[in-house]
Amino acid sequence: MHLALFDFDGTISTKDTIFNFIHFSCKKRKIFFGYFVLIPVFILYGLKLLSHHKAKEIMLVYYFGGWDKNELIACADRYSEEVIPNIIRPAASDRIKWHLEQKHNVVVVSGSLDILIGSWCKKRGLDLICTELDLSSDTVTGKLASNNCFAEEKPIRIKEKYFLEKFSHIYAYGDSSGDRAMMALAHESHYRPFES
Repeated sequence: MHLALFDFDGTISTKDTIFNFIHFSCKKRKIFFGYFVLIPVFILYGLKLLSHHKAKEIMLVYYFGGWDKNELIACADRYSEEVIPNIIRPAASDRIKWHLEQKHNVVVVSGSLDILIGSWCKKRGLDLICTELDLSSDTVTGKLASNNCFAEEKPIRIKEKYFLEKFSHIYAYGDSSGDRAMMALAHESHYRPFES
């Protein structure tokens, strides 16, 4: 059995889906003021005084806290249908198709949110391990329901779902330092392979 692990943002897609979704779903005024309100968050994260998980959660709380759950889900569905197909790298799509034709287990392992890329993965028969937004109440808090699926969290989540020893060959595809821990699991890793 073979396993293929794909990062999404920057590897399969040309854009960061969370930032892209913010621009798709939020009013320009909210986006503009967010750049200033969140400057301390980005500075603290850059200085490694704030975790990636916490920085992402603060940003999501600012932009999506207070939304009606069904409204946010509907907006995310529109984003998935209207935007995601236009930001997929053709070479990445071809590689995924090749793995599926070989009957490999193909998994997207991403820091993006389940409501943004879940539908895209499901339609293509891909497993998904990602960051999950807390949608347990009718009003969105912006809080995360899972650990942020980034860096060292990626292999943790992969090992929770898969017994890696049963795979004779593991492929991994990534594009950033946040993918290195995942790529270390692989027999064959590819860094930024789909950029033209």
